[in-house]
Amino acid sequence: MSDTTGNPLDDPTADPFEVAAAAAADIARLTGVDRHDIALTLGSGWGKAAELIGETTAAFPATEVTGFSRPALEGHVGTLRSVRTPKGRHVLVIGARTHYYEGHGVRRVVHSVRTAAAAGTRTMVLTNGAGGIKPTWKPGTPVLISDHINLTGDSPLEGATFIDLTDLYSMRLRDLARTIDPALDEGVYCQFRGPQYETPAEVRMAKTIGGHIVGMSTALEAIAARQAGMEILGFSLITNMAAGIQTTPLSHQEVIDAGREAEPVISSLLARVIGAL
Repeated sequence: MSDTTGNPLDDPTADPFEVAAAAAADIARLTGVDRHDIALTLGSGWGKAAELIGETTAAFPATEVTGFSRPALEGHVGTLRSVRTPKGRHVLVIGARTHYYEGHGVRRVVHSVRTAAAAGTRTMVLTNGAGGIKPTWKPGTPVLISDHINLTGDSPLEGATFIDLTDLYSMRLRDLARTIDPALDEGVYCQFRGPQYETPAEVRMAKTIGGHIVGMSTALEAIAARQAGMEILGFSLITNMAAGIQTTPLSHQEVIDAGREAEPVISSLLARVIGAL
């Protein structure tokens, strides 16, 4: 269902979990797969991983599924894909991310995660392209997310819904990823509202409060995934050094270019991690 015909999640009386269930039914019909085991959201720079995970058995525009929107950002492919791994597991690959800064509301931001949960997935892998604060990280470095700081001032949880986020980004899955690449570093991801890049002062604030990575996605999705009972693995691709650390102006083209350059290496890494799940 595209934005031009209206999105059911824009109705404040709609139950977002019922919309997710309808979306999951659409995916089952379009893929012929009743239940997916793993869900993977592809952020900037991670797109080629879908081709390396296994055999693509179905691919279609995300707008054919209830509640999904067209991506507003270059670097996001706008499709959903069902991939069968060599072990016979079914992976739902989400190439259509709605960002908070698009102004559609949190329900639409986390709809893909809730749909994945309704489709049966118990493991959620979230990836993004982001700015790095640690000076030892260079553009093109993949980093595990160990925790996050939500600076959006918003939440996908509604009402008196209390969810424990103590081990939000699974230690078990991070340890598993390091069996694939022992050199993987990790850090705390700070989600800002965007769409403007962070100021040097905001980056210094993020560093002071314990952040290592700055970006505009992932944290809200991770909260929704935990609410749905999924185990979460997060990866950031450091596409640039954050403002005040990098001496040149920031640009989205820089993010795209860094992602393209790093894509073969990080996609292979991600595919091997998915294969081990």
